[in-house]
Amino acid sequence: MSRVITFVTGNQNKLREVQAIIESSPSMNWKLESRALDALLFHALNGLPGPYIKDFLGHVGHDGLNRMLAGFDDKSATALCTFAFCAGPEAEPILFEGKTLGRIVPARGPANFGWDPIFEVDGTHKTYVHVFILCFLTS
Repeated sequence: MSRVITFVTGNQNKLREVQAIIESSPSMNWKLESRALDALLFHALNGLPGPYIKDFLGHVGHDGLNRMLAGFDDKSATALCTFAFCAGPEAEPILFEGKTLGRIVPARGPANFGWDPIFEVDGTHKTYVHVFILCFLTS
């Protein structure tokens, strides 16, 4: 009996990222439904914009997000992504949370990856865009 795993996201780049990660797994059916639960927490702003990052980005762009931190020495941030898995209609969902520490920098890389061009992963000197492009090129 074949089972279907539904990956819920409205972010095409996120879908490609997850598909690349599990591509070597046995054949799976995918169904795209909604959007992932992503948040970008600016430490200087007590966690804002948080889960509203997509709306903030849409209104002020990459430069505007950087300007929000212009008056602060602290440019640190946390990227947060939450995934849920549910084995069936009667099962309780299981939540998985991934956190990445980094800092907000002027945009570097392709602009079509949401806020990824302004988030530099701690210890790498690379933005999320560059980290994931490298993952795709080496997978």
